Amino acid sequence: MDLRDATRMILSESAAHPELLRVTRQAHDSLALGRQVPHTDLSWMLRESARKNVCPGLHTRYGAAAFDQMVTVMCREIDRQASVDRP
Repeated sequence: MDLRDATRMILSESAAHPELLRVTRQAHDSLALGRQVPHTDLSWMLRESARKNVCPGLHTRYGAAAFDQMVTVMCREIDRQASVDRP
């Protein structure tokens, strides 16, 4: 799974949450154009999807393995970018 697929998963379940939908759509569109999405946006998307209770729907719709892969891919990118930002 790549980062674009991971954002697409969140995008598919975020219609009921306009701000999550907006940020996730922007991230997905940026990734589709080959642009990097800031780790702060990715981190916010994961936190907000948990806070808005989107994660159980993702787990049910895609299964445990795909959900785990989505979280892993996003966390690795967040960590990669954040480690570059650290002095």
